[in-house]
Amino acid sequence: MEEYKRSTPQFSLCGLNCGLCPRYQTQGESKCPGCGGPDFHRKHPSCAVITCSKKHGSVKYCFECSSYPCERYRHAGNVDSFITYRNVITDFEKAKTDGVEPYMTDLQEKIEILEVLISTYNDGRRKGYYCTAVNLLSLPDLREIMNEIQEKIAPQDITPKEKIEKIVRLIEARAKASNIELKLRK
Repeated sequence: MEEYKRSTPQFSLCGLNCGLCPRYQTQGESKCPGCGGPDFHRKHPSCAVITCSKKHGSVKYCFECSSYPCERYRHAGNVDSFITYRNVITDFEKAKTDGVEPYMTDLQEKIEILEVLISTYNDGRRKGYYCTAVNLLSLPDLREIMNEIQEKIAPQDITPKEKIEKIVRLIEARAKASNIELKLRK
């Protein structure tokens, strides 16, 4: 595939929040640059959605296509890959209704929250969990979680492992209250 570039690689053409994906948050050889990011064509030599977009006027997001919602979105699967697909339709609706710029502002805040969780409260096994949680939980819930971490958990004189356990319990409680399962669908 020829080089495909986008100004917003964190929010993909197909609606994934690439900036919240473990592969985007990885350092090293397996790091994904996000949809249309630097060297995307080398990491993803073929993409059916990009090909489809070119056939439909090279839209920036599938929701801008005259055929949206097409078969891909009307019959979205119940399987995730590195990142969950559960919010694609609702995220597209937010971007379509509120505008892409406000959506990107919120997504950037979520990315920053995720980066704090990964860099400060990761025991080497939590990156995927944090990616899924930040992707699925609402921004107001995430703000409250981060405030509680900063005010109540971070200052405690306990081990990093104990802090991580408290944070996971906090995230799980918020997800349960919102009826959200924090697991990728296999």
